[in-house]
Amino acid sequence: MPEPLLSIRNLVVEFATEDGIVQAVDGVTYDVFPGEVLGIVGESGSGKSVSTMTLLGLIPQPPGKVVSGEAIFDGRDLLKLSKKAMRDVRGSEVAMVFQDPMTSLNPVLTIGYQLGEAIKVHHKDLKDGQVKQKVIDLLRLVGVPNPERRYEQYPHEFSGGMRQRAMIAMSISNSPKLLIADEPTTALDVTIQAQILEVLKEAQAETNAATILITHDLGLVAELADRVLVMYAGKVVENGDVHTIFSNPRHPYTIGLMESLPRVDVDEEWLRPIPGSPPSLINRPPGCPFHPRCFLSQGRERCRTDEPPLRPIDESRHKTACHFAEELRDHVIGSRREVAGTST
Repeated sequence: MPEPLLSIRNLVVEFATEDGIVQAVDGVTYDVFPGEVLGIVGESGSGKSVSTMTLLGLIPQPPGKVVSGEAIFDGRDLLKLSKKAMRDVRGSEVAMVFQDPMTSLNPVLTIGYQLGEAIKVHHKDLKDGQVKQKVIDLLRLVGVPNPERRYEQYPHEFSGGMRQRAMIAMSISNSPKLLIADEPTTALDVTIQAQILEVLKEAQAETNAATILITHDLGLVAELADRVLVMYAGKVVENGDVHTIFSNPRHPYTIGLMESLPRVDVDEEWLRPIPGSPPSLINRPPGCPFHPRCFLSQGRERCRTDEPPLRPIDESRHKTACHFAEELRDHVIGSRREVAGTST
């Protein structure tokens, strides 16, 4: 097995608020390997974006604070880099595609100028003509029509899908080793989402960059990811390769996410939401953070008092943070079977 490109170990990130300390990320550990796509999924507030934005020094400090942990990228701890060293890494070795391209692009500067600046910051020896040609080639690569004309246009002259294509072009402009895509298709309609999905595939193939895909869209993960990390209440509750997670999930939260999706092979009148709400990250419940919403817990004392560690459940790299994961071995997604004495 190759050495990981990025190793996150015991990352803890807190935010100081008027109501108390919010533990947004609590002891997160995972690896990203060269050339792979790691999907990170979970509800809003689960810590997906904060855990990755911390790597690039993009959380405001204060109120944010990195309490502990390390993020070893290509032999360096990103959390210990100076601001200057981080600027050299950001956009060059590690790049990010943000959720909303309209707020990520400067409205008073042309698309060509902004993409060119991203290149010139890290390649000061390139001449203006070379930079312009590279920008046009990048726009063409991500499927922007008439890139020579689009080069001179402003963000408001691009559609939402075209702006996201421009952001992807910017992110791969310096051939990064790691690409982070934070909800890259959220604000787009289904047709455009499919197009952006293809662009992301092509961009990843072009650069062979390792990719972290942050999303709540399990369909996107199934299409793109090699491995999946499931987060809940700031913690990793399950991880494994994409086929194992989708065919044999071993955490009740992962099962809940899958069962809440509409299915084309089952005629059901209603969707099946996960009951209850995510816990407060200021006053998290004792024991397993998911137990108040869990169909498997059924009030068992161990779930209420003991926090389950993330543990391997077989000889593969499949891990889960559930005390009773073995009881889910034969669970069928979407079934009404009895599990631990209760209907799922």
